[in-house]
Parts: sequence; C-alpha cells; structure tokens
Amino acid sequence: MANRSVNKVILIGHLGRDAETRFTPSGVAVSKFSVATNRRIKDSQTGEWKDETDWHNVVVWRQENLAQYLTKGKQVYIEGRLQTRSYEDKDGVKKYSTEVVAEDLILLSSRGEGGAGGSGEGWEEARPARGPVAMPREQRPATAAQEPEFGASGVTDDDVPF
Repeated sequence: MANRSVNKVILIGHLGRDAETRFTPSGVAVSKFSVATNRRIKDSQTGEWKDETDWHNVVVWRQENLAQYLTKGKQVYIEGRLQTRSYEDKDGVKKYSTEVVAEDLILLSSRGEGGAGGSGEGWEEARPARGPVAMPREQRPATAAQEPEFGASGVTDDDVPF
C-alpha cells in the first residue's frame, strides 16, 4: 500500500465567470473557468456563523462547445485531479498555479437557470460516461464516441499557449 497515491477532486459549486475556450497550436480545445464552493463556520470569538468561499480554477480539455453552457452562476459537479504547474512571470519570478483538471463535468442547473441549482432536467446526471463532460442529450454529436482519448494525440500541458 505504500506505493499507492490518490489525486482526486470532487467539487459542487457555482461558476464565478463564463467558461473561456482557446485552442492549442495543434487545434486541441482547452476551456477554463472558476468555481466557487462555500462552507459555514462558527466564529470562535463571537459565536456567529460565517460563510466562507473558496475559489477553484478548472481546466477541461478537448471540449469545444462548453462556453455556451458554462455561464456565470450555473451550478456544476466536477470530478478530476489537481495539477500544479510553474512558470516565470514577465519579471523572471517563478510562479506556481494549481488547477483542477476536470475528467467528469455535469451541469446541475437547468437551462435557463443560474444561481442556486436545480433539477438539471435534460442533462445526463446519474452516472456520466467517462469523459470530460456530460452534454445535453439533444446536443450530443453522433461521433463523440469515436474520438480518440486525450493523450493519444500527444498533446501535453506545455502545448497550452496561456
């Protein structure tokens, strides 16, 4: 058991901004957005309950049509892994960035609904097929199952221009 490790993240939260999709030089789609998760804690000095918000940067690979569905305020379920990268800023200072690389993503809000979540009607919620995103049933392309797995194309994180 000493050789085993786990890198698993599960988030349910609300989008803090609209998803932004860009493409690597080789044409692979990379979508990025932020997700807010909340928790309540009791202040030890005053005894009052306070809400605290954590922000998570999320990256989804190989999904081109996310931006139209992932808009600010929508509630999402995300399952993936943590990844930390380093880079040098314009002044030559080494910076680190940690993000969630989503493997499964489910939109929990209904179509016209942002904010507090909803029934998710029209969305595949129960157990999505392994893959980056559960698309609306009527929007799923017929050829999605024929696409090669990510990694088979030889694209790495170094191919991302941003």
